[in-house]
Amino acid sequence: MSTRGTISSMSSYAILGCGSVGHSVAEELVERDKDVLILDKDQSRAESLRDQDLEARQADISEPEITEEVEGYDVALILASDIEANKSAVTHIRNQDEEQFVVARASDPVTSDELSALGADVVINPSSVISDAALRALESGELEYKARSLSDVLTGAEKKVAILTHDNPDPDSIASAAALESIAEYLDVEADILYFGDIGHQENRAFVNLLEIELTHHDTVNLDEYDTFAMVDQANSGSLSIDTSIDIYIDHFETNGEINADFADVRPNVSATSTILTKYLQEYDMTVSETVATALLYGIRAETLDFRRDTTPADLTAAAYLYPFANHDTLEQVESPNMSPETLDVLAEAIANRKVQGSHLVSNAGFINSRDALAQAAQQLLNLEGVTTTAVFGIIEDTIYLAARSKDIRLNIGSVLQDGFADIGEAAGHSTQASAEVPLGIFNGIETTAENRETLLSLTGEAVTRTLFEAMGVEQENSSNGG
Repeated sequence: MSTRGTISSMSSYAILGCGSVGHSVAEELVERDKDVLILDKDQSRAESLRDQDLEARQADISEPEITEEVEGYDVALILASDIEANKSAVTHIRNQDEEQFVVARASDPVTSDELSALGADVVINPSSVISDAALRALESGELEYKARSLSDVLTGAEKKVAILTHDNPDPDSIASAAALESIAEYLDVEADILYFGDIGHQENRAFVNLLEIELTHHDTVNLDEYDTFAMVDQANSGSLSIDTSIDIYIDHFETNGEINADFADVRPNVSATSTILTKYLQEYDMTVSETVATALLYGIRAETLDFRRDTTPADLTAAAYLYPFANHDTLEQVESPNMSPETLDVLAEAIANRKVQGSHLVSNAGFINSRDALAQAAQQLLNLEGVTTTAVFGIIEDTIYLAARSKDIRLNIGSVLQDGFADIGEAAGHSTQASAEVPLGIFNGIETTAENRETLLSLTGEAVTRTLFEAMGVEQENSSNGG
């Protein structure tokens, strides 16, 4: 096992080969009060370096004697433009000293691999370093430009800004809306968060209540009070029933159609809209409130299944930024809410009625009062041994509601519900969670009455279960209740 240290803990450096790269590194190290020796084959260049008060000697780095020159230095930085000479230097040094930290310059991926095989601890390819720096500069410049554009749209509002979450909003949508509201406040713009559907899932209710996030149902306001409309985290959650143009659109999913908005930021390379909004908070250099930081951190964790699903470096860096500002006691309370009696009843019904084919489970929860209880039941049933995909459905008045969850990387449960129900109802979701709603009459053509409830339940259960298993690619033969 190597006992070589890290560069940050070292104080003496031998730089072998002093072209423009080596010279820049030497000046930076001297600026940091490090002990630096420069070795270069060109005698005149060595003399010129000494004239600049740098310690430099003439030496051929490709010769075995180079090991004597670098002996006693913590780090050997082999930075000549002659890659063959660099290979020789690495070989000589590593043959003489197994513990010296060696950094070597390559010219392409092939020579990078060769230098690593010869024993270099770190290999630098200048072209890759330059391209990485250029991309980082481009990303930074693009974010700065987008932040200015977002400010222009928000401050251009003559009335109030309406920030729209998706239907039955989840933590990512709510947190993103809260962050955008805080940006509007920072810019002295009045904004309200409007939601559609219900906030019925117990974790979501706890999330909103504990953080005291102010949400207003869109049915209770006059939309004429607003002249600027922003939509966050909408693409994979079904369409909203609102007759107005959208001025701001921010999401981490691409849309199927064209986005007609004055400002749009869609980043499918991150896993949460909360990540995108965190980047804007950083760009504006705002003081992040505990409420917003906690909401965004939970939004990222919920969307990535606590960093176990499709997590990107951007999600991790956003979470790391938010972590010290968040209230972790509140997060713990949000993640462990009490289960309501109604949800417990739905879960019990779903357990009793479950049908299992392989690792796929489908269950009919019967007539229910809350569609959000279905999502909790689907999540709980995913904990059953051998089950990787669950779908639980129930009936509210004249509509069938369905919630599905999956941890099978081979299956996209959002696509499954789209295939099974998009033509006869509405379906939305992504690879691990999805939902659907279908008019009850599609399956049976029978009017719902008190007398025929059991008949409806039986006919609907058989039809929906068959459709689900077919969409999952599972033949419904010899199905069991998993008992």
